[in-house]
Amino acid sequence: MPSRKAAFRIEKDFLGEVKVPIKAYYGIQTCRAAKNFPISAITPKPVFIKATAIVKLASAKANQTLGLLDKKRARAIIQASQEIISGKLHNEFIVDAYQAGAGTSHNMNANEVIANRAEELLGGKRGDYCLVHPNDHVNMSQSSNDVYPTAMRLSAISASTSLINALTALERALSNKARQFDNIIKSGRTHLQDAVPIRLGQEFGAYASSIKNSAERVKTAQEALKNIGLGGTAVGTGINTHLKYAKTILCELKKASLIKDLKPAPDAFTALSSVADFIAYSGALKGLSVELIKIANDLRLLSSGPNTGIGEIKLPAVQPGSSIMPGKVNPVMAEMLSMVCFQAIGNDLTITMAGQAGQLELNVMTPVINCNILHTTELLENAVKAFTQNCVIGITADKKKCAEHFEDSAGLATVLNTFIGYEKASEVAKEALESGRTIKAVSVEKGVFTEKEWNLLFDTVKITTPGQLRRKQRRG
Repeated sequence: MPSRKAAFRIEKDFLGEVKVPIKAYYGIQTCRAAKNFPISAITPKPVFIKATAIVKLASAKANQTLGLLDKKRARAIIQASQEIISGKLHNEFIVDAYQAGAGTSHNMNANEVIANRAEELLGGKRGDYCLVHPNDHVNMSQSSNDVYPTAMRLSAISASTSLINALTALERALSNKARQFDNIIKSGRTHLQDAVPIRLGQEFGAYASSIKNSAERVKTAQEALKNIGLGGTAVGTGINTHLKYAKTILCELKKASLIKDLKPAPDAFTALSSVADFIAYSGALKGLSVELIKIANDLRLLSSGPNTGIGEIKLPAVQPGSSIMPGKVNPVMAEMLSMVCFQAIGNDLTITMAGQAGQLELNVMTPVINCNILHTTELLENAVKAFTQNCVIGITADKKKCAEHFEDSAGLATVLNTFIGYEKASEVAKEALESGRTIKAVSVEKGVFTEKEWNLLFDTVKITTPGQLRRKQRRG
């Protein structure tokens, strides 16, 4: 063994010897992986490290219950795992996200850290593995092939729950704006051209509804992630496990993860060879991203100007918008949200390509799937939170500009269809556009309506609600 002043210890495996930093809790296989994959400097996210430790803790408890692991070792492994779950030793997880297929390097990183910490707890030295071995004890009844996907599922469930909470807050903020703006009439727009009237509150209500629907789709995809194939080990057969191991560890996993509705995968072989549940979850995130981009684009258009654009709403001024144009303020939160969503959509393509690359009994591309799943979820959660707090909550309406656009809209001619027919309404619209006058002015001039009738008919609620437009029979 090295002296106190030595910087490294020597560890051996069937490939030879490797120098390992003497203070490191990780070991030889982690060092090999770190050397082999200096790719991105992206290391595991805390939520994934914790999920992996939860699997190790649950496995130690299951193995102890089944008489496969003695109480002393089990307790040490459990304590070491609990420390990682609490946030300790995360700097010991150093393997790049782009690593050996199927997450073997990450799994061994976890096995070595937990083994060395457990060894230490039992009075041994890091790197000895005499009391607790990474493979024989920490990885007992497991394979990277069932551990890694299980940790992926647990971490994605945890991350998606936080995202769903952020979406709920955004939906609430948009709903509040819908109520606040419900009495403000404005011109609708289709093809970026004047269309029939709409209330500003109705526009924001649609945004709130789209976020609610997107959150529901994320929840549905999240449910499928609760199908756990742990116990299938290498190819789904459950080799090297006790007959009751799969059932026992699922019970322990529920306790350790606090996810009470975890359930056994319908088929252990599919759980290892297919990543369809992650594809579906990523698809839900892509769908959410599309909705968020649409909302961000709409808010940018509606707030454009402020003097030479639509300008019907005002977004909070959170920072100066130009290094050269004094007083300029840009819709930066909406811009940020769109960029995050572009990244999320790109990540979905990566996940899709990795999903179809599985072969025979295993999809070995799970590390890149995991990296992008968690990255996308985290990006969207942070972006949605910032967008809600720094943009949506502070949006105000320019009632005057909305009223002006309502009065000037050529879309008002559509209301005349019910009373004078499409052809005559078209003539009114054409004359209004050519003369630069409003639909109201031309309609009153031609005797289609009196001004009093117009004002009664074109009430904010009547004109934006089905079945409300009625005209009393006029004499003469």
